[in-house]
Amino acid sequence: MANLEDGEGKTNAAMMPDPPPFWKSFTPDNLARFDTLKQEFADQHGADIDTIVRIPDISEDLVYLQPPAEPIDSKYRLFDEPQTLAEELQTLEAGGIDRLGPLEETDKDGKHIDRAFELKRLAKSMLLNFLELMGIMSNDPAQGQEKVADLKTLLLNFHHVLNEYRPHQAREQLIQLMQDQLDAKRAETAAIRGVVDKAKRALEGLGSMEAPAPPAPSSGISRYGGSNSADRNSETWPGAKGLVAPPGMVNGTLDARHEGSYWGRENISWACVDGDFA
Repeated sequence: MANLEDGEGKTNAAMMPDPPPFWKSFTPDNLARFDTLKQEFADQHGADIDTIVRIPDISEDLVYLQPPAEPIDSKYRLFDEPQTLAEELQTLEAGGIDRLGPLEETDKDGKHIDRAFELKRLAKSMLLNFLELMGIMSNDPAQGQEKVADLKTLLLNFHHVLNEYRPHQAREQLIQLMQDQLDAKRAETAAIRGVVDKAKRALEGLGSMEAPAPPAPSSGISRYGGSNSADRNSETWPGAKGLVAPPGMVNGTLDARHEGSYWGRENISWACVDGDFA
């Protein structure tokens, strides 16, 4: 067991280390207190409790019940190792590894270096060195250390070239994701336009239909079934101001003589619409 020095003191590293000491803060009483404080904070600020991530100025015994604050200097520790938010690919030279490929993105003639070709070249070199290692190990195993080191250098160079492709891979995945979203929006727009066209055709079909002529009124009786001047003056439908009432409509109600024909015409109209949108 080895002791590691960090900014907060000494910690022990082991195959099966103990849980961190802040697990003691997760008691039923502390959880209930934290939920109460979270609800009060949401009520004070008029926010949804599910959107509250952190509560400022919380007591020390409850500080571990909420996520830690964002690192100020973009640095943090993960499994006792320093990490940074801005991840950068370490160069081979910084890791003490010999570079077997070109350093720059372009050669001396200004041409862009083909990374795929470099990967193929490194793969063939690894296969050749592995075959050489097998021959050395069959004759004199003690002489295989140098060839193992060569294979390690080749493998690390191969892995480094693959990591250099990560930004390109991320851009291509983002382009593909945006293209899929664009195709889905275009398909949805085309479907909406198709429904609008169907609705226009249905309305045009309904507009071309001729309504049957109202029955001729008998003497002393208006065409709406009334016999006084009040019925004759109600030329508009009371249920829809400014619209002419259908034949037989008096005060928003159909009389028995015209109800059958009215609903028959309604059924025909809706049957046409249902047929277009089926």
